[in-house]
Amino acid sequence: MSIVKINVLTVPEEQRETLEKRFANRAGTVDSSDGFEWFELLRPVEGTDTYLVYTRWRAEEDFQNWMSGMGQAAHRGASQEGGAQGSAGSPQGERPRPAATDSTLWTFEVVQQAGPKEG
Repeated sequence: MSIVKINVLTVPEEQRETLEKRFANRAGTVDSSDGFEWFELLRPVEGTDTYLVYTRWRAEEDFQNWMSGMGQAAHRGASQEGGAQGSAGSPQGERPRPAATDSTLWTFEVVQQAGPKEG
């Protein structure tokens, strides 16, 4: 079965919009990756400053291949957002300041799954 990667991001209130814009600007960059199955960016509702970035992959190898290729480029390419200026006003070509103050990657193996019944 699939594996799930959850990137746990601590994002201060003043950086939430920045984080969400960065994900919106690179929407679709993972969709065509071999072995990619699902993505969700989960915004906290109350009582926490933790965002969850949920991705599901066919196998660990598929995730690692994405991380060493397109994933690395996607994280590096945040400075291209916003035209001549990168995010947070950084000059073009410079890497913008991270929106998250902490990040932890969790890995899970899917052992059961269910979806809505058709019909």
